[in-house]
Amino acid sequence: MRNTFTSLALAAAAYAQEQTYTFENQTDPGLYRDPLTAGPSPELIHLYNDQWPTGVAVSRNGRIFSNYPRALDPNNTEYTVAELFANNTERAYPNATYNVPPSGLVDNSTGTPMSVGNASHLTGVQSVVIDGANRLWILDTGRTAISDGTILPASPGGAKLVGVDLDTDQIFTTIVFDSKAAPAASYLNDMRFDLSSNLTKSGQGVAYITDSSPEGQNAIVVVDLGTGEAWRRLVLHPSVQANAGFVPTIAGYPVYINQTGDETATNVNFGADGIALSADNSELYYATTGGRELFSVPTKNLLDRSRNAELKARGAVQYHGETGLKDGMDTDTNGMIYAGNIEDNAVAYFDPATGLLNTLVRDPRFVWTDCVYSGFDGYLYFTQNQLWRRPQHWFGEERRVMPYALFRVPLPNGGTKIEQDAPSS
Repeated sequence: MRNTFTSLALAAAAYAQEQTYTFENQTDPGLYRDPLTAGPSPELIHLYNDQWPTGVAVSRNGRIFSNYPRALDPNNTEYTVAELFANNTERAYPNATYNVPPSGLVDNSTGTPMSVGNASHLTGVQSVVIDGANRLWILDTGRTAISDGTILPASPGGAKLVGVDLDTDQIFTTIVFDSKAAPAASYLNDMRFDLSSNLTKSGQGVAYITDSSPEGQNAIVVVDLGTGEAWRRLVLHPSVQANAGFVPTIAGYPVYINQTGDETATNVNFGADGIALSADNSELYYATTGGRELFSVPTKNLLDRSRNAELKARGAVQYHGETGLKDGMDTDTNGMIYAGNIEDNAVAYFDPATGLLNTLVRDPRFVWTDCVYSGFDGYLYFTQNQLWRRPQHWFGEERRVMPYALFRVPLPNGGTKIEQDAPSS
C-alpha cells in the first residue's frame, strides 16, 4: 500500500511539472475605473499666489476673507488675515500694521523662544468666520513657528478672539484668553457662534472653539461674547484627541509628521479641529484631523457652569461613526453638516436625520479640503491648500505647488448660511 501511495505521489508531481501556463498581457476590454469626479462642476474663484491659506469667510454682500496661519507655515510673514479681491489679489485686513507685531513674531527675552504675545496685534490666525449677523471674527492662536517648522508656545496676550464690524471695518471687541482657557500649548483652531440672548447673562451670545493642540492639550472652549469669560469642556476626552497610530492615506501616500531633521516619523497629532452647530444650535458637531470619526455633544452641556458640568458633558458625547478624514466643517439651513472627505478627494455632507454620509462634489484637484463655509448666497466655499504636502510631513522637503485655490459649488436643496440677529448692545 505504501508503494502505491508513493507511486501516485510521484506521478502527480511529474504531471504538475509537465504543466506550463502562459499568461499574456490582456487587452483592457473597458474595465470599470474610478471616474475621479462627481457632483456639480466646481467653480474656481480665487488663486492664492503669495501665501498659504486655511480659512475662508464670505459676507452677506460678497466680501471674501482668508487667513494664513504662521504656526503651520512660517513663510506667512506679510499678513495673517487678508481680504480677497479681483485678479487673485489680497490685501492685509483690517490693515497691514495690525497683522505684524512691532517687535516681531518671536520673543527671545526669557532665553527660551516663545511666540510674541500682543493683544493689539495679530500673531497667527487659524480661522476667520462671519457670524449669522454678518460680523467678522478672527481667531488668533497666539502661536508662530520658526524656520524648521517647530511651533513655539503662546505668550500672554497672544491667544484672542477679535470681532470686526464689516460696515465700518473697525474692531468692536478683542477677547484675550487667559492661561486657563488657552494654555501656552493650546492651538485654538476653529469656531462657531450662537448669538441667542438667553445663553448667558450678558445676552451677547457665545462662541464654541476647538483646541487642536499638537501637544495633546485638547478641549472645546466656550466664550461669552459679552463678558469675555471663557471655559474649557471635554478636556482630554478621547473624542477631542487624535487617535494613537492614525495614518491617513492621501493620493496613495501614507502621511506622517516628519519634522526637519527628524530620523523617525510620528502620527498626525492634531486634535479637535472642525466644528459645526446643528441648525437649531442644540448640538455641536466636531472632529479631529487625527481620525475619521464624527462626534457631537449637546450645547446645553457645554454652557452648563454647575459643579459637575464637565462630567455631564463627557457623558453626553455622541459618536456618529466614521465619516472620512476631515478638516473644517459647516452647517446650512437644511441642517446638513459639510466637510471635506480628504482621502477621497471630495466634499461630503452628513445628514443628522438619517445618519448617512453623502458625497456633494469630487475632483482630483481636491487634495486637502481645509475650510468649508456655507454662504449667505447659497454656495459652499472651500479652500484647497495641499496641507499634507508641507515640509513638516516630508522630512523638510517642500512638496506643495502654488497656487492654492478657493472653490465653490451650490448648496443642495436651496441651503444657505443660517442667519441670526445681532445682539442688542
